Amino acid sequence: MEEPTTPEVEIDAEGQAAVVAEFLNGLLDSFGLEGDITTGVDDDVIMADVAGEQTEALIGPKGSIMQSVGELTRTVVQRKTHRRARLRLDIGGYQERRREALRIYTGRLAEQVLDDGGEIMLEPMNPADRKTVHDAVVDIEGVSSFSEGEEPNRSVVIALAPGVVARATGSTSAESEEDDSDASEEVGDSEEE
Repeated sequence: MEEPTTPEVEIDAEGQAAVVAEFLNGLLDSFGLEGDITTGVDDDVIMADVAGEQTEALIGPKGSIMQSVGELTRTVVQRKTHRRARLRLDIGGYQERRREALRIYTGRLAEQVLDDGGEIMLEPMNPADRKTVHDAVVDIEGVSSFSEGEEPNRSVVIALAPGVVARATGSTSAESEEDDSDASEEVGDSEEE
């Protein structure tokens, strides 16, 4: 005899946002942390913000704990709603601080490339950080960027735009690559505030 099936009810992003808030509140309670959770939906992306002095414990080095919390939250939402969730999680304002630090860092590296030519390869980054760097490069005339490598070791490379002459050398990017056999250099991480 077949078991009766219950028809699945499609839960929209607003319903998923409620699941996110419930899970994150439970997580804070489990760790004995005090914080405020706000959720909203922007173009089917669930925006979740965890604020509070004690919530810094959920960020970790380079946001590693926050990334894990985000993945865990997505998994819980998917299991409860039977629908994939697009989630942007920020804890203690870390994401905006990180984006701003990366924009400043990218500007400095772009100036270095414009002055000296060649390329600079950044440390491996997660997709969100790489996007921030690429977006920052778009606003800087004379440089371009591309990603290189395989996940999780995918890095952004900042280089002179085609046909742009380095300020210090007066050579084109193609000539400076021939002259400088060590055109790529590894750069240390940007520090958050």
